[in-house]
Amino acid sequence: MNIPAPLKLYHAVAPREWMDYNGHMMDGYYLVAFAFATDALLQYLGFGEAYRAQTGCTIYTVEAHINFLREVKEGDPLTYHTLLLGADAKRLHIFHTMQHAHDGTVLATTEQMWLHVNQRTGRVEPMPEEHRQRVEAVVAAHAALPRPAQVGRRIAMPGA
Repeated sequence: MNIPAPLKLYHAVAPREWMDYNGHMMDGYYLVAFAFATDALLQYLGFGEAYRAQTGCTIYTVEAHINFLREVKEGDPLTYHTLLLGADAKRLHIFHTMQHAHDGTVLATTEQMWLHVNQRTGRVEPMPEEHRQRVEAVVAAHAALPRPAQVGRRIAMPGA
């Protein structure tokens, strides 16, 4: 299987209704924008709507960190690069980078931890072997890529 590294699964244009009175994208819409990239990744990995309907299981985001690096303005063409940083039987660790599609400027990043959840029981459980193998293949394809500087960051006050 030929796996792109990084994955480039989603492109969009920043809509007017996501802009604030300063003329740039409101904070909350960065996560909305990343959610569309997430949906594209979940489809690619086989965890889309059909998977949920068939198995009763889905992927939940349990932690997300966003870095706002540059302003996004109305009409900006956006492209998303995605890395699958790690996974085990029940978790996926992902990283999305939002870039300006024309000049490649990195606008924002998000690092997220996801869980494989059975919606019928509300419990975290192992993903099916077929899906886990696909996830592990993507992790392996991305393992040699440099880790973005924002991976593993935490919020802290220096000296506090």
